Amino acid sequence: MTTTLTGLLAMPDLAFVADGGELVREVERYLASLPAPARPPVPAPAFCALGQAPVAWDLGMTRPRTTLLDRARNRPPAPVAIDTATHLRLLSRYLTVHGWCQGQLWDQDGRRCLLGAQLAVLAAGYGTQATALDARRHLMEQFTALDRSVRSVDQWNDAPGRTPAQVHRQLDIAATRATHR
Repeated sequence: MTTTLTGLLAMPDLAFVADGGELVREVERYLASLPAPARPPVPAPAFCALGQAPVAWDLGMTRPRTTLLDRARNRPPAPVAIDTATHLRLLSRYLTVHGWCQGQLWDQDGRRCLLGAQLAVLAAGYGTQATALDARRHLMEQFTALDRSVRSVDQWNDAPGRTPAQVHRQLDIAATRATHR
């Protein structure tokens, strides 16, 4: 029995399929008989203050990944290693997306103070407690350079008349200083 190249490449004989639409209807009936897949709840996206487009505050960052050992031990994934400057920039990005507040860690609208934003960035898996403490040290250096009476980052955050623009500006300055040390 010899096989030719033309015979191998030829289309199969589909004469037995009189109506392809019947096959499609049969597949549709089968799929309709299956139970609907369970879908996990989709979290509500964060919205930018200037519009309705969803914005990810950690866009471009490598997110923490759960390993098999993490799953087996029922623990969170190891945090992503970041430097102090990146931590400070992530704080600014987080506050841009979620909003900034005074007098409390977070309010009912989801806005956060500087410490609340630090907690959120750490909870998302970026950096360690040492990174956050170093970031607070850089912020304190920045704040005491401006005003010697400032005793904590929280005192500076909660000062009357403070604006979100001032918060972002000081985070940017502290991140730049942390980069060049």
